[in-house]
Amino acid sequence: MSVALFVGERSRPQITTRALSVGCLIFEQMDQIDFTGPFEVLSRMPDTTVQIIGKALAPVRDAQGLRLSPEVSIAEAGLFDVLLVPGGYGQQALMHDVEVLELLRKHVQREKLLFSVCTGALLCGAAGVLAGRPVTTHWSARHLMRYYGAVLVDARVVVDGNLISAAGVTAGLDAALALVSLLRGDAAAQEIQLAIEYAPNPVFHAGTPEGAPAEVLKSFQKKYEPIGTVRETEAIRYAANDARSRTR
Repeated sequence: MSVALFVGERSRPQITTRALSVGCLIFEQMDQIDFTGPFEVLSRMPDTTVQIIGKALAPVRDAQGLRLSPEVSIAEAGLFDVLLVPGGYGQQALMHDVEVLELLRKHVQREKLLFSVCTGALLCGAAGVLAGRPVTTHWSARHLMRYYGAVLVDARVVVDGNLISAAGVTAGLDAALALVSLLRGDAAAQEIQLAIEYAPNPVFHAGTPEGAPAEVLKSFQKKYEPIGTVRETEAIRYAANDARSRTR
């Protein structure tokens, strides 16, 4: 990533002392760290309540089998000050889910904060809330952002008004800390960073396509190809439908 944080031209969130609510969407075959990473940060934000949201109240399993339980269903949930949208392979099954997409739209329309992590940005794209907005996502899906009308930014974290997006997986921690700094001030974010000892110093430096050895990148791309093809087909379909709707 060329920059750690990109801030768009829209008015960014303001520091507030009022109580805040955070809703975290979970679903089958998600990447749990897209949720648990930001949860670790946001649950420590002063005077903040966090609720876990699912389509139903039944537990779900992430892509690696970790069992997670929602506290409230989408139908029962109201609006939150911040709505967290994770990614993972299971995102694909929700790309036409009316209930999920309406939840995302409603938060954007009511000027609440929508916080996507990794390929959660694809769900935001399917909800139609990315048009003309700066955004980032996992490197494997970055080329798809244009199909949703988004402006791709080469950044780990992007803040554009009420839309916050994180690049792949672990970038959710960085974005969550940035969000805390916007809502509660730098000191609050720094204290949380200290508490969780978030001081990345990786043993390996293969976390980007540019840094990974060629054979490692090739191995990943081969494993990713099936879901990558499905995601690209869906993005092209969305763009075609959007273009048709604009000419009517």
